[in-house]
Amino acid sequence: MARQFVEEIIYLCLFAFMAGFIDSVVGGGGLIQLPALLIFLPGAPLPAIFGTGKFAGIAGTTAAMFRYVRSVQINYLAILPAAAAAFICSFLGARALSHLDASLLKPLILVLLVLVAVYTFIKKDFGTLHAPKLTEAKERLYGLLIGAVIGFYDGFFGPGTGSFLIFIFIGLFGFNFLAASAAAKVVNVATNLSALLYFGYKGYILYEVAVPMAVCSIIGSQLGTRTALKRGTAFVRVLFLVVVSGIILKFAYDTYGGGELAGLATVLSTWLNEF
Repeated sequence: MARQFVEEIIYLCLFAFMAGFIDSVVGGGGLIQLPALLIFLPGAPLPAIFGTGKFAGIAGTTAAMFRYVRSVQINYLAILPAAAAAFICSFLGARALSHLDASLLKPLILVLLVLVAVYTFIKKDFGTLHAPKLTEAKERLYGLLIGAVIGFYDGFFGPGTGSFLIFIFIGLFGFNFLAASAAAKVVNVATNLSALLYFGYKGYILYEVAVPMAVCSIIGSQLGTRTALKRGTAFVRVLFLVVVSGIILKFAYDTYGGGELAGLATVLSTWLNEF
């Protein structure tokens, strides 16, 4: 039994490393980490799965954020209000699940992600130039609005949050992919922290699993940010398209096929109704 547990930890740490790498560049690490936790910890309660994953995920995201902060100029006038709004609205979004069915959003989010991918693919210069185009007042206002909306979405549903943030920071604010990735990490840390505080308060974190996963997530995120900073916006753009395509496939499978995943979504919705 002890040997099996060690093997599970090793596999989970490997997936946490990969998730940290991907998430540090373009988001989407949860697509790797959450399925791994569900596979290798089949007997764990679902709240503990999500709490453990959130603990490991925020470690990597925070490490990536600090590395970006040292290397990429971040517009804090816009990003900090967005992060504050996201922190508050992430919790509100989670509580909204007690009154709404999150699965109803899947077709809409699937369409939005397809449009994001198509637009990014067709517009070859999208995110290649860093040319902020809003006044300081508008940056603060839009930052608050975006933080509120994305924060609520992340708490309410979640998948694709990082990719949406990057797309918005490029399309609306005029950031390049590196600056948008850095800004997205700041907001993502806020949304994840809001959820993690709840999980920790409720005792929904398996620390014997979460701590080693967090260490590997940090290592992966450091390698990911170093790679992104070294190879530049062209690399981030390609990886962004790959990750968004993966999210689209997952959404399509969850929405129009895959009875087991649909069953998992039902269980998750039932648990989240306890908020």
